[in-house]
Amino acid sequence: MRIMLDTNVLISVMIFPNPRMNSMMEYIFSQHELVLSTFILDELKFVIADKFPQKTSYVEMLLQKMSYELVEIPEKIDPSLFNIRDESDAPVLYSAVKAGADILVTGDKDFAEVEYTHPEIMSPAAFLVKYMGM
Repeated sequence: MRIMLDTNVLISVMIFPNPRMNSMMEYIFSQHELVLSTFILDELKFVIADKFPQKTSYVEMLLQKMSYELVEIPEKIDPSLFNIRDESDAPVLYSAVKAGADILVTGDKDFAEVEYTHPEIMSPAAFLVKYMGM
């Protein structure tokens, strides 16, 4: 499967690692294909520089070591494409759709209300239970 991780999940994995999230990443890398978009990576770099500036080089190093497909996404997305409460989240869902992701893993509660069948939208906890039995 093609799996896209939202910015908040990447931040958790990189800045606040824990055994469950590490297991999820190992599972994705070994069994599936990680897909990231230019939008998500730009947002990740911005948030890290803003909130965790001392971790910027660490995150860059991890990104270089990670295996993923990069999908180019235009900077401006029509927010009316999806019915989502926070319009700033529309590019994330657009990224997943454009990348052909099967699953979008996000910790953002606004996505829980989105009625969209493909990709499947789920939290990291739901992914761990459904796909890894954790």
